[in-house]
Amino acid sequence: MSLPDLEGRCAVITGASRGIGASLAEHFAARGLSLGLCSRGAPALAASQRVVSARLDVTDERAFEAFADSVVARFGAIDLWINNAGVLEPIAPVRDVSAADFREHIDINLTGLFLGTRTFVRHLRARGGQGVLINVSSGAAWKPYEGWAAYCAGKAGVERFTEVVAAEEEASGLRAYSIAPGVVDTAMQELIRGCGPDRFPEADRFREMSANQSFNTGEFVAHHFLAIAFDPQARPDAVAVALPDEKN
Repeated sequence: MSLPDLEGRCAVITGASRGIGASLAEHFAARGLSLGLCSRGAPALAASQRVVSARLDVTDERAFEAFADSVVARFGAIDLWINNAGVLEPIAPVRDVSAADFREHIDINLTGLFLGTRTFVRHLRARGGQGVLINVSSGAAWKPYEGWAAYCAGKAGVERFTEVVAAEEEASGLRAYSIAPGVVDTAMQELIRGCGPDRFPEADRFREMSANQSFNTGEFVAHHFLAIAFDPQARPDAVAVALPDEKN
């Protein structure tokens, strides 16, 4: 995969404080992109001439729109929007999950993604031209994991939601993808490895992955995301995409 000169391009990343979001931000900055970064905690890169950085709740509609307006005011146009913000908990059998915890999870992982997507779609239609949307998915969208009912349901929703948006906005110049980045060693993985079998029966498999260091690196994921967005030879035919295992 070969990438063109990305100077002058702008990308927005939600959930950019740590994990995959932080890796994307650092790699994109190194490639010369201007960035809009937002997250509940402090984003991985501080505000600068090339970075608009904001702390916000992705379920806050007005805050989201104000953030996007500030990015557009600084850089003129957003070329790539990545909805990465998300949580894993609650981790428990459905019988032990409270309605409040389930609602909060779906509000962050699905409603927050909806708000980010809608914001970008409206921006793209207002300015005209091409744009790329990447909604971060997971293998949990396709495989049922005991203890992850909320996470599996939310990620499955991401898949179909993104397919609908791709169909609705194809004529407007939007390419939309839901991309499962593979297993990356983040704070979410630390949470998984700390679970007992009563909460998450497959925790041993993830502990084994940690012992073998069989993860996809953040740099690997970032390179693939940029290629999908900006290298015509790397454009997937499908909306739902799973990245390969880096070590294979």
